[in-house]
Amino acid sequence: MQMTQIKVIGIVGGGQLGRMLTQSAKRQGYTVIILDPQKNCPASQVCDEHIMAPFDDANALQKLGELSDVVTFEFENIDSDKLNQCIPNSKLPQQTHLLRLTQHRIREKESLNALGIQTVNWRAVSTVEELQQAVAEIGYPCVLKTTRFGYDGKGQVVLKNTADIAQTTQLLNEQACILEEWLTFEKEVSVMVSRNPQGECSFFPVAENVHVNNILHTSMVPARLSKQTTEQVRRYTEKIANAFQLVGTLGIEYFVTAEGEVFVNELAPRPHNSGHYSIEACNFSQFDTSIQAVCGLPMPNIHLLSSAVMVNVLGQHLSLMHQLRCEQAMWHFHDYGKNEAKHNRKMGHMTILTDNCEEVLAHIEQLYAPYQ
Repeated sequence: MQMTQIKVIGIVGGGQLGRMLTQSAKRQGYTVIILDPQKNCPASQVCDEHIMAPFDDANALQKLGELSDVVTFEFENIDSDKLNQCIPNSKLPQQTHLLRLTQHRIREKESLNALGIQTVNWRAVSTVEELQQAVAEIGYPCVLKTTRFGYDGKGQVVLKNTADIAQTTQLLNEQACILEEWLTFEKEVSVMVSRNPQGECSFFPVAENVHVNNILHTSMVPARLSKQTTEQVRRYTEKIANAFQLVGTLGIEYFVTAEGEVFVNELAPRPHNSGHYSIEACNFSQFDTSIQAVCGLPMPNIHLLSSAVMVNVLGQHLSLMHQLRCEQAMWHFHDYGKNEAKHNRKMGHMTILTDNCEEVLAHIEQLYAPYQ
């Protein structure tokens, strides 16, 4: 795949990740077409053309494929079969094998464990009887999750004792589930990696993440890890990217215990919320490398230009962000351009470049306390 062959990039999905992918592609000189059912979605405000149709609309996907030289996607809850049917393989460098794997938690865990990569203990469950047996093997506390379409804490139930099993009926009736051990960990960290079809990789620094109500709240780089643990995270990341023949960008979430043990939590085959800091803090952002990867371009070595803190802005924080814009000249503000602010809906983010991340984090917690 040569750079001169690609002029138009198609993106399935027009949310904030699609918006930032589009902004990066436009800076690199590409024409961008998005497919999204929502009028005035975040990416539609910055792209060249918006095909407004459902994600599984065969005619719309075929049109996107016909108009584009290469097609990528900004989220994983899409019909991989429709992608394969409607878009030629030559225009879909990411293919769908990794997408399919990450769409199903059991397949994901099985594939990781087959590589010798550590995850929490887990069991596949489809009935209350199977759940009870799995709980007897794993023990309390544990968490029941749907195998598909869960995010930001949706589609899961935490089980602390036998009485909590009664809360799982609806989840088990909806689809097959996975029961996971509740791991006592010290830190949640994540890594972004981008890889082109030639196998060249761009590895981003390890980010240390804090979640509130199962939604990412802050990411700090570099993560406060030992050199040994950082190297283990890098080895796992490289092994996963190459074994699954990644093309594009993959976000990998990890748990790290107080003893320095590393467990893979989840994979996301697209840019990730915890990688947003890279727009200002690195020489290339995760969106830049995503575009370069799907276009078959050489992959850059990533350098952290400054330590940084990224803070999510949810619907209940939007007024705070507007206030801080008037007070903080050195902070970087990103508004996703969403029409309606809802509680816990991601509306934007802020990135603060700093020599003292811990001081910034403490200040953020003071600012956010009245809104949580």
